[in-house]
Amino acid sequence: MGVFFSGKELVDIAIGIEKSGTAFYDSMIKCARDKKAQSAFKYLADQERKHINIYQRLLASVGDNPPAESYTEEYDQYLKSLVSSALFANDASACKLAENTTSDAEGIDFGIRAEKDSILFYTEMQNLVRRADAKVIGKIIDEEKSHLKRLSELKAGLAKS
Repeated sequence: MGVFFSGKELVDIAIGIEKSGTAFYDSMIKCARDKKAQSAFKYLADQERKHINIYQRLLASVGDNPPAESYTEEYDQYLKSLVSSALFANDASACKLAENTTSDAEGIDFGIRAEKDSILFYTEMQNLVRRADAKVIGKIIDEEKSHLKRLSELKAGLAKS
């Protein structure tokens, strides 16, 4: 038997990632040098908040069955390593990353990387949840893909200006 996560745990992780993304983009609003970039970062922060609301609504539809007790230690270690490898591991690191950016475009690039990392994380996680919860993870992936598309459009727009 492999390691299984409950859908609730994955949605809780998604909410944490989105909260850290919000902190990053809120910090980028303050650091942005260009009004257009500030507007873009505000949009992205608002999108992260929207994702948090979506994921909080998803919590009601997912299971919360813990893994088999014999896998608890392995399960905990695996979960911690997945979460700690996220670009926006927590709000403080997200804010620090934003404050250390050298340009608005670099901030967008960090956002793109974070969205790609999130998509990869959730895609991998689909294989670790029970079948009934995989559909919810698919919704999360769709949300992240739409955010990535928007980030790419914003980057192209910033490059033109």
